[in-house]
Amino acid sequence: MRDSQLLEGFIADLQHYPDHKLSESPSDGSWSLGQMYQHLIEVSLEYLENAEECKEVVADPDLEKSDGGKALFERGGFPAIKIKLPDLPGNTPSNSRTKQELLQGLLEVEKRMEQQEKSASETNPACKQRHGGFGWLNAEEWYVLVDMHLRHHLRQKKEIEQKIGL
Repeated sequence: MRDSQLLEGFIADLQHYPDHKLSESPSDGSWSLGQMYQHLIEVSLEYLENAEECKEVVADPDLEKSDGGKALFERGGFPAIKIKLPDLPGNTPSNSRTKQELLQGLLEVEKRMEQQEKSASETNPACKQRHGGFGWLNAEEWYVLVDMHLRHHLRQKKEIEQKIGL
């Protein structure tokens, strides 16, 4: 159900980056590699928490995805465009995490994904949690969304690597 090599690739790449490059911003207003990794960790854990919470809600088959959510899942991933989050404090990941802290975060995501892999597909698909942009998602959709989100950031990772000389 998930591409385990995807997360393993992020983990392997992180371990090869020089520490001083993690906080280097490629340009004004752009995230550093460390910020991108922190974002991936925070969002992945949030999505996995929502998948877990689907087990605890009352089934409601009438709850649906938004048009954007339907398009996302029909496409099987995010569009190949840059998505700019509003400039709010909660939307700017920390740029002070160490490589070890980021690695621990990714390993936590990996552990939680392994724990959720089977249970997400076994959770009643009518039990859903709301995503702010994609509407109502069931546990399996939240789980799949983690991989979609990681894949979406591969292009950003390559772009940052090129701009900071990695």
